[in-house]
Amino acid sequence: MIETAQKAPDFTAARRHMIESQLRTSGVNDAYVLERMAAVPREDFVPENARAAAYVDRTLSLGGGAFLAPPLAYGQILSQARPRQDERALIVGPGTGYLAALLGPLVADLREATPDAVLSGDVDGVYDLVLVDGAAEDVPASLIATLAPDGRLLTGLLRKGVTTLALGRRSGDDISLITLNETQLPRLPAFDKPQGWTF
Repeated sequence: MIETAQKAPDFTAARRHMIESQLRTSGVNDAYVLERMAAVPREDFVPENARAAAYVDRTLSLGGGAFLAPPLAYGQILSQARPRQDERALIVGPGTGYLAALLGPLVADLREATPDAVLSGDVDGVYDLVLVDGAAEDVPASLIATLAPDGRLLTGLLRKGVTTLALGRRSGDDISLITLNETQLPRLPAFDKPQGWTF
Protein backbone atom coordinates (compact mmCIF):
# COMPACT_ATOMS: atom_id res chain seq x y z
CA MET A 1 0.00 0.00 0.00
CA ILE A 2 1.43 3.34 -1.02
CA GLU A 3 0.93 6.24 1.36
CA THR A 4 0.77 9.70 -0.10
CA ALA A 5 1.97 12.52 2.11
CA GLN A 6 -0.46 15.41 2.37
CA LYS A 7 1.20 18.68 1.47
CA ALA A 8 1.08 21.20 4.31
CA PRO A 9 -0.65 24.48 3.47
CA ASP A 10 1.64 27.37 2.60
CA PHE A 11 0.26 29.94 5.03
CA THR A 12 2.74 32.64 4.02
CA ALA A 13 1.50 32.39 0.44
CA ALA A 14 -2.09 32.35 1.72
CA ARG A 15 -1.52 35.64 3.58
CA ARG A 16 -0.04 37.23 0.44
CA HIS A 17 -3.04 36.03 -1.58
CA MET A 18 -5.43 37.37 1.09
CA ILE A 19 -3.83 40.81 0.81
CA GLU A 20 -3.78 40.92 -2.97
CA SER A 21 -7.14 39.30 -3.76
CA GLN A 22 -9.31 40.20 -0.75
CA LEU A 23 -7.97 43.44 0.74
CA ARG A 24 -6.42 45.44 -2.10
CA THR A 25 -9.19 44.62 -4.58
CA SER A 26 -11.73 45.91 -2.03
CA GLY A 27 -9.95 49.22 -1.46
CA VAL A 28 -8.04 48.36 1.72
CA ASN A 29 -4.58 49.71 0.87
CA ASP A 30 -3.32 51.47 4.00
CA ALA A 31 0.29 50.41 4.54
CA TYR A 32 -0.11 49.88 8.30
CA VAL A 33 -3.17 47.66 7.73
CA LEU A 34 -1.48 45.49 5.11
CA GLU A 35 1.65 45.19 7.27
CA ARG A 36 -0.35 43.99 10.29
CA MET A 37 -2.47 41.60 8.21
CA ALA A 38 0.69 40.15 6.67
CA ALA A 39 2.42 39.82 10.05
CA VAL A 40 -0.28 38.00 12.03
CA PRO A 41 -0.76 34.29 11.24
CA ARG A 42 -4.54 33.90 11.08
CA GLU A 43 -4.19 30.12 11.15
CA ASP A 44 -3.00 30.33 14.77
CA PHE A 45 -6.41 31.65 15.88
CA VAL A 46 -8.62 28.81 14.62
CA PRO A 47 -8.99 25.16 15.67
CA GLU A 48 -6.50 22.71 14.15
CA ASN A 49 -9.13 21.23 11.84
CA ALA A 50 -9.93 24.68 10.40
CA ARG A 51 -6.38 25.90 9.76
CA ALA A 52 -6.50 25.09 6.04
CA ALA A 53 -9.56 27.38 5.73
CA ALA A 54 -8.10 30.23 7.78
CA TYR A 55 -7.77 32.59 4.79
CA VAL A 56 -11.02 31.90 2.97
CA ASP A 57 -13.39 34.83 2.50
CA ARG A 58 -16.00 33.72 5.03
CA THR A 59 -16.70 33.62 8.76
CA LEU A 60 -15.21 30.64 10.59
CA SER A 61 -17.03 29.16 13.57
CA LEU A 62 -14.67 28.51 16.49
CA GLY A 63 -17.22 26.78 18.71
CA GLY A 64 -18.93 28.00 21.85
CA GLY A 65 -20.51 30.90 19.99
CA ALA A 66 -17.14 32.37 19.01
CA PHE A 67 -16.21 33.18 15.44
CA LEU A 68 -13.48 34.63 13.28
CA ALA A 69 -14.85 37.11 10.72
CA PRO A 70 -13.53 37.13 7.14
CA PRO A 71 -10.14 38.81 6.57
CA LEU A 72 -11.69 41.75 4.71
CA ALA A 73 -13.84 42.65 7.72
CA TYR A 74 -10.71 43.06 9.87
CA GLY A 75 -8.93 45.00 7.15
CA GLN A 76 -11.90 47.38 6.99
CA ILE A 77 -11.97 47.75 10.78
CA LEU A 78 -8.27 48.64 11.00
CA SER A 79 -8.48 50.99 8.04
CA GLN A 80 -11.46 52.92 9.38
CA ALA A 81 -10.25 52.93 13.01
CA ARG A 82 -7.09 54.95 12.25
CA PRO A 83 -5.47 53.87 15.54
CA ARG A 84 -2.77 56.07 17.08
CA GLN A 85 0.26 55.14 19.16
CA ASP A 86 -0.89 57.29 22.11
CA GLU A 87 -4.37 55.75 22.39
CA ARG A 88 -5.98 53.35 24.86
CA ALA A 89 -8.10 50.83 22.96
CA LEU A 90 -10.74 48.29 23.89
CA ILE A 91 -11.92 45.35 21.77
CA VAL A 92 -15.40 44.03 22.54
CA GLY A 93 -16.25 40.64 21.10
CA PRO A 94 -15.80 36.89 21.36
CA GLY A 95 -12.17 37.20 22.47
CA THR A 96 -10.45 35.21 19.74
CA GLY A 97 -7.25 37.23 20.13
CA TYR A 98 -6.90 37.83 16.38
CA LEU A 99 -8.07 41.44 16.25
CA ALA A 100 -6.02 42.13 19.40
CA ALA A 101 -2.91 40.73 17.69
CA LEU A 102 -3.54 42.99 14.70
CA LEU A 103 -4.23 46.13 16.74
CA GLY A 104 -1.84 45.72 19.68
CA PRO A 105 1.33 47.28 18.19
CA LEU A 106 -0.66 50.24 16.82
CA VAL A 107 -1.86 51.61 20.19
CA ALA A 108 -0.38 52.41 23.59
CA ASP A 109 -2.63 50.14 25.64
CA LEU A 110 -5.10 47.44 24.61
CA ARG A 111 -7.73 45.54 26.56
CA GLU A 112 -10.40 43.03 25.61
CA ALA A 113 -13.89 42.52 27.02
CA THR A 114 -16.87 40.32 26.22
CA PRO A 115 -20.24 41.87 25.36
CA ASP A 116 -21.61 40.45 28.63
CA ALA A 117 -18.88 42.23 30.61
CA VAL A 118 -19.79 45.50 28.88
CA LEU A 119 -23.51 45.03 29.57
CA SER A 120 -22.84 44.36 33.26
CA GLY A 121 -20.58 47.43 33.54
CA ASP A 122 -17.59 45.22 34.33
CA VAL A 123 -15.07 47.16 32.20
CA ASP A 124 -12.41 49.23 33.94
CA GLY A 125 -11.67 52.75 32.73
CA VAL A 126 -12.54 54.51 29.51
CA TYR A 127 -10.92 54.25 26.09
CA ASP A 128 -10.01 56.51 23.19
CA LEU A 129 -10.93 53.80 20.68
CA VAL A 130 -13.46 50.98 21.09
CA LEU A 131 -13.72 48.31 18.38
CA VAL A 132 -16.63 45.88 18.37
CA ASP A 133 -15.63 42.56 16.80
CA GLY A 134 -19.11 41.77 15.53
CA ALA A 135 -22.41 43.36 14.57
CA ALA A 136 -24.84 44.99 17.00
CA GLU A 137 -28.53 45.73 16.51
CA ASP A 138 -28.35 48.16 19.40
CA VAL A 139 -25.57 50.29 20.91
CA PRO A 140 -26.31 50.12 24.64
CA ALA A 141 -25.48 52.94 27.04
CA SER A 142 -22.98 50.65 28.79
CA LEU A 143 -20.99 50.37 25.54
CA ILE A 144 -21.00 54.15 25.03
CA ALA A 145 -19.82 54.48 28.65
CA THR A 146 -16.57 52.68 27.79
CA LEU A 147 -15.59 55.65 25.59
CA ALA A 148 -13.53 58.57 26.82
CA PRO A 149 -14.98 62.04 26.07
CA ASP A 150 -14.68 62.43 22.29
CA GLY A 151 -13.65 58.75 22.04
CA ARG A 152 -14.36 56.77 18.85
CA LEU A 153 -16.49 53.65 18.46
CA LEU A 154 -16.28 51.37 15.43
CA THR A 155 -18.84 48.59 15.23
CA GLY A 156 -20.76 46.39 12.90
CA LEU A 157 -24.36 47.66 12.78
CA LEU A 158 -27.18 45.28 11.84
CA ARG A 159 -30.24 46.93 10.30
CA LYS A 160 -32.98 45.07 8.38
CA GLY A 161 -30.70 42.13 7.67
CA VAL A 162 -27.83 44.25 6.32
CA THR A 163 -24.58 44.68 8.24
CA THR A 164 -22.56 47.85 7.78
CA LEU A 165 -19.47 49.16 9.48
CA ALA A 166 -20.32 52.26 11.50
CA LEU A 167 -18.11 54.89 13.12
CA GLY A 168 -19.14 57.28 15.87
CA ARG A 169 -17.70 59.74 18.35
CA ARG A 170 -18.93 60.14 21.91
CA SER A 171 -20.68 63.39 22.74
CA GLY A 172 -21.86 63.55 26.34
CA ASP A 173 -23.75 60.34 27.09
CA ASP A 174 -24.69 59.74 23.48
CA ILE A 175 -23.09 58.77 20.19
CA SER A 176 -23.96 59.47 16.56
CA LEU A 177 -23.00 56.70 14.17
CA ILE A 178 -22.15 57.18 10.50
CA THR A 179 -22.42 54.07 8.32
CA LEU A 180 -19.35 53.49 6.16
CA ASN A 181 -19.62 50.33 4.07
CA GLU A 182 -21.20 46.90 4.07
CA THR A 183 -19.23 44.30 5.95
CA GLN A 184 -19.40 40.63 6.96
CA LEU A 185 -19.17 40.90 10.73
CA PRO A 186 -21.33 38.25 12.42
CA ARG A 187 -24.14 39.27 14.76
CA LEU A 188 -23.43 39.57 18.48
CA PRO A 189 -26.65 38.36 20.17
CA ALA A 190 -25.79 40.21 23.41
CA PHE A 191 -26.21 43.50 21.53
CA ASP A 192 -29.59 42.66 19.98
CA LYS A 193 -32.23 45.38 20.19
CA PRO A 194 -34.34 44.84 23.34
CA GLN A 195 -37.76 43.37 22.59
CA GLY A 196 -40.54 44.85 24.76
CA TRP A 197 -40.30 45.35 28.49
CA THR A 198 -37.70 43.72 30.72
CA PHE A 199 -37.79 43.47 34.50
